[in-house]
Amino acid sequence: MIGQFIRDKFIYLHPGYTVLNTVVFGIILGIAIILIIKMFKYLKKDPKDLVIPLIPFIFFGSSTRALVDNGIYPLTYALVTPGIYFLTGFAAIATLLSAVFIEKKTGFDYRYTIFAVGAVMCVPSILYAGPINWTAFFEVLGMWALISSFFVVLRNNWSLIHDRFNLSVLMAHIFDASSTFVAVDFYGYGEQHVVPSALTSLTGTAFVMYPLKIVVILSALYVIDLYVEDRTVKNMLKLAIFILGLAPGLRNFLSLSMGTF
Repeated sequence: MIGQFIRDKFIYLHPGYTVLNTVVFGIILGIAIILIIKMFKYLKKDPKDLVIPLIPFIFFGSSTRALVDNGIYPLTYALVTPGIYFLTGFAAIATLLSAVFIEKKTGFDYRYTIFAVGAVMCVPSILYAGPINWTAFFEVLGMWALISSFFVVLRNNWSLIHDRFNLSVLMAHIFDASSTFVAVDFYGYGEQHVVPSALTSLTGTAFVMYPLKIVVILSALYVIDLYVEDRTVKNMLKLAIFILGLAPGLRNFLSLSMGTF
């Protein structure tokens, strides 16, 4: 009975989130972040240095999920939420630990090893990708560039986003908002997450994702910069927020570009 409940509520083979699984996934994420912070302190590495090296891993997870949406990969527990997140996370952590070990033995920068391994993992997704809907592709990128340019112009006069890391976090979430807005408003797809879905239904447009994302992310960055003194904790929180924006944004973008969402 318990196993069936877990399969039905948390390890599902259908799209959509509920209040229950959203809260539970949030708790699991919080525990994971605490453990990863301890790992970074033990390794004496700064999470901020992994923003670029981890992008291939984010692409791997997002593109794999998009290929499942598009019917190219099978619909299995390992390739949907939360399986794909565990698979990608474990692969990234294992690669990080191995890369640090290699760095200690050879002096080769661990960040290059992480990026290279992630890039190799992305090859099957690139090879299996079908025809691209270039209209949707450029619509998402165009909206992202348009909204992001406002903050790029302001960054020299706004201390909060003058930091390149903070700006990257914000732009990742603007990308997520852009993919959702284009898919929902122009292609008739639906929002899966609880709060965005409610707000989209209330306002009648997914454009609401922009003010929602911008206000929430800027507020979070402000609080982190103001109250979190530990460098590792501060940068790990920002890295987590960055991934939470880029990963679903890429999944939506790739799914839409291949014809599904």
